Amino acid sequence: MTRLPKSLILGGLITAIMVGAAVLSRFWTPADPVGMNIIARLKAPGEMGLLGTDQIGRDVLSIIMAGAWTSLGIASVATFIGGGLGTLIGVIAAARGGWVERLVMAFNGVLFAFPPILSAILLGALLGPGAITSMVAIGIFMVPVFARVTRAAAIQIWARDYVKAARMAGKNDALITLEHVLPNISAQIIVQLAIQTGLGILSEAGLSFLGMGVSPPTPSWGRMLSESQTYLSSAPHLVLAPGLAIAVAVLGLNLLGDGLRDLTDPRRRQNA
Repeated sequence: MTRLPKSLILGGLITAIMVGAAVLSRFWTPADPVGMNIIARLKAPGEMGLLGTDQIGRDVLSIIMAGAWTSLGIASVATFIGGGLGTLIGVIAAARGGWVERLVMAFNGVLFAFPPILSAILLGALLGPGAITSMVAIGIFMVPVFARVTRAAAIQIWARDYVKAARMAGKNDALITLEHVLPNISAQIIVQLAIQTGLGILSEAGLSFLGMGVSPPTPSWGRMLSESQTYLSSAPHLVLAPGLAIAVAVLGLNLLGDGLRDLTDPRRRQNA
């Protein structure tokens, strides 16, 4: 029996807690995450609420919980956008080869030249800042990552004997891709989805920090960091809470991705 990697267990636990907090925030939070109470502003952790209050009297723990839904939602949608388009491009490049493959790799290189923050600024000028802008910008940046991973994995599958036999049997490239290639590279895609979701959370926080993310009063970890800069010395909990939330969320998803990679590694299964 294969033992589960420790990184998979720890990453899964952290991710489950984050997802649980995000879902719970849709039904319950200790206080209204957008409700202001100026009289109770800048209360220390424990003095009012578990994590205190911010500069306008909002409960920090409630904002963290609600912000988890925002960050996870945007990162997940962006990752599926990037993963869907990138996987499609990657399998087409592997199946067709030749000039199609060269064109895809050139396209990837162009996309890599535009980081998500710059893409969001460009899109923001057209669409205005917001959740849609963040999703599209982060998703576009992830396309070449998934395309390269998918192409590399798919090329190895196309070299297998059973794929050659399927081609000799008269199956076309699309059918071979659906029946043989995608099922055999799904593990690599799932691993990449977990890792890129963590990077998506980090990117969303960066965009919100710059004012290109979701608009107020929607809770956001990145905007919490931006709004609390001037209170770093007088109320450090306003910076530490969202900063730790971002770090732990990204760490959990990266550990989950590493654990899934170890679990699906054929060499590891042979040694188990």
